[in-house]
Amino acid sequence: MEGASTSTTEPFGHRAKRARVSGRSHDLPAALAEQYLQQKLPDEVVLKIFSYLLEQDLCQTACVCKRFSQLANDPILWYTHTHFCDPILKEHKRFSQLANDPILWKRLYMEVFEYTRPMMHPEPGKFYQVSPEEHDHPNPWKDSFQQLYKGAHVKPGFAEHFYSNPGRFKGRENMLYYDTIEDALGGVQESHFDGLIFVHSGIYTDEWIYIESPITMIGAAPGKVSDKVVIENTRDSTFVFMEGSEDAYVGYMTIRFNPDDKSAQHHNAHHCLEITVNCSPNIDHCIIRSTCTVGSAVCVSGQGACPTIKHCNISDCENVGLYITDHAQGIYEDNEISNNALAGIWVKNHGNPIIRRNHIHHGRDVGVFTFDHGMGYFESCNIHRNRIAGFEVKAYANPTVVRCEIHHGQTGGIYVHEKGRGQFIENKIYANNFAGVWITSNSDPTIRGNAIFNGNQGGVYIFGDGRGLIEGNDIHGNALAGIQIRTNSCPIVRHNKIHDGQHGGIYVHEKGQGVIEENEVYSNTLAGVWVTTGSTPVLRRNRIHSGKQVGVYFYDNGHGVLEDNDIYNHMYSGVQIRTGSNPKIRRNKIWGGQNGGILVYNSGLGFIEDNEIFDNAMAGVWIKTDSNPTLRRNKIHDGRDGGICIFNGGRGLLEENDIFRNAQAGVLISTNSHPVLRKNRIFDGFAAGIEITNHATATLEGNQIFNNRFGGLFLASGVNVTMKDNKIMNNQDAIEKAVSRGQCLYKISSYTSYPMHDFYRCHTCNTTDRNAICVNCIKKCHQGHDVEFIRHDRFFCDCGAGTLSNPCTLAGEPTHDTDTLYDSAPPIESNTLQHN
Repeated sequence: MEGASTSTTEPFGHRAKRARVSGRSHDLPAALAEQYLQQKLPDEVVLKIFSYLLEQDLCQTACVCKRFSQLANDPILWYTHTHFCDPILKEHKRFSQLANDPILWKRLYMEVFEYTRPMMHPEPGKFYQVSPEEHDHPNPWKDSFQQLYKGAHVKPGFAEHFYSNPGRFKGRENMLYYDTIEDALGGVQESHFDGLIFVHSGIYTDEWIYIESPITMIGAAPGKVSDKVVIENTRDSTFVFMEGSEDAYVGYMTIRFNPDDKSAQHHNAHHCLEITVNCSPNIDHCIIRSTCTVGSAVCVSGQGACPTIKHCNISDCENVGLYITDHAQGIYEDNEISNNALAGIWVKNHGNPIIRRNHIHHGRDVGVFTFDHGMGYFESCNIHRNRIAGFEVKAYANPTVVRCEIHHGQTGGIYVHEKGRGQFIENKIYANNFAGVWITSNSDPTIRGNAIFNGNQGGVYIFGDGRGLIEGNDIHGNALAGIQIRTNSCPIVRHNKIHDGQHGGIYVHEKGQGVIEENEVYSNTLAGVWVTTGSTPVLRRNRIHSGKQVGVYFYDNGHGVLEDNDIYNHMYSGVQIRTGSNPKIRRNKIWGGQNGGILVYNSGLGFIEDNEIFDNAMAGVWIKTDSNPTLRRNKIHDGRDGGICIFNGGRGLLEENDIFRNAQAGVLISTNSHPVLRKNRIFDGFAAGIEITNHATATLEGNQIFNNRFGGLFLASGVNVTMKDNKIMNNQDAIEKAVSRGQCLYKISSYTSYPMHDFYRCHTCNTTDRNAICVNCIKKCHQGHDVEFIRHDRFFCDCGAGTLSNPCTLAGEPTHDTDTLYDSAPPIESNTLQHN
């Protein structure tokens, strides 16, 4: 092989020419000899010859064809020797193809660089491996060889062999070989070299690698390159980039800092990679490991420190993975950062990196920690399964986090505290063990356009004087409240969808505050909004609907303002107020409640003004159990039950309301209640205008009661009412008309309403205290029976309903109804709601 190598320094065509004048070949005509070599020699033989050539000779051989082609295209030659040149041109093309054979070039390439796939280097600072069969060009091995040729090589033990056998490596004299990285760095800086250093397979320990020039250092090994080239230090930072290394490149290697455990305390400032002021190296496809417990694996520090770190694996470190501080910046993309003892990434002291598409997971602490004025732009990262929060912001830090996935955290997703800020935009935050987002201690982040869902606790939790703008998020499917506000916190919550939670929608408690506007809150298992324990939020222009319990629930001194909202289609009441709560409820539309519009009970208060309350299955407003709200200028209409029902000691001021078109009484007052009704209009009802029963009292002043079907005002036995300046006029008086016609009152009430009139019982028919018989049935159906007048009150006639033993002769077919209930069915109270 050495003889073949020394004879190949001349072009192939020259060698062939000498062959014609040696030995017996001189007897052959020149044309026949050339024709033999170029036309008759088989490809296998030519390839065998070429396999003994090194790369430069092989390139020269390929170039022969180009020179011959130029000569063969000479016009004079074509004019005189056309019959001879055509086969020569064809054979020159064949030789060119054979000299570019990928198998030949792969052998040479792997001999020099060791790569089992071509490493392309199209421009400074850019390297990537390709699959030959998928590459755009037919011979990527040769293409890569040409791109990488001018490089120094660190290959321990090979330099002596290389320089002691110049004949064996003739043509590679421009290659430099070194035993150590330190020697290569020194040699490259002293030579007129372009700074490309290949570090071959092996473990390089305790070399002093301080880079102060724009060198390029890349691992060179078969298979997965970064696993085969290992550079480690046990005493000092493994790599230190200093001013002057602006465009340096380090790639495709493992970089380790592995100090002796006994001396770990002496390594306070040492790291795998240390990037200092005014330098911007490229770190690419490296595996970075540190067993030091007192220093990060990668430290980027100082003004002008601006590296590009891509496709690296920073994992299994005993401190922080990546630490960016002191005004440092940089671009960090497509890295794997996992299982580090402290945060995967720290950003501190005005550090402001751009971090994209990193996979940050399974950390033994927080995933990303920004603090002490740290900043940064984080985009499209996958942050999950970290032991503490996925992303923590503290102490005036102000990062921007866009389109990341933050999920399966063992505590929360995002934790902003101690005056932290930040912008969290269009992220997916889900399946965290605690709240998806925590905001506390005077922090004020912006949470916009995120999907926050399926958390094992709440969606967004704001407490301890937290603030923040919570806007345009989709918050759903969380185990606790979608948004929780407590302990003097005061966020702005707007344009969110909060739905399908296993608990409530928004929970404001322990003096929570906030502006909650233009949200859609729906289909939650418990209340859409809870306000309790001294809280005073403002809820404005929200749509709160389709909940499985209450729409908005004020209890235990819950206050605040509820205005201009649409509250509809809840399984319980639209609004409930109890136990000292005193909200201002203004200009809302409240409809479609299966248990009524507004329920005020257990000493509830409230100012309920200018609302529209309609189409509720039960009373538009319930007031009971010592509650004392103020209702002004409301329109309460088209209810499927009564307009306002006051009972069990309820009070309240009802002033200037319009109460109309309700299926039952416009106002029903019962059981020791004493409201004040002033200047209301109660009209067009399908039953009575006002009914007062069961020892209740009332003050009626200046009301207008007209065009109600049963009549205007009905007072049960024993009721005392204070009345002044009321107008009761033009009512249809259907009850009195039915009595005067001798009809059973059941004919006009059925079992759906309770007309007030005299009712009796029949001892002959053994009726009970739960049965009532109207006066006409007493006269007709129970004529001659032992009957007793009970009282003037609300009832429907059991005789006409067909529930007595004798059939009614005044009514039609009997119904299925059971015993009379003298009051409307009571509303369902939310006394048993679960709390966070």
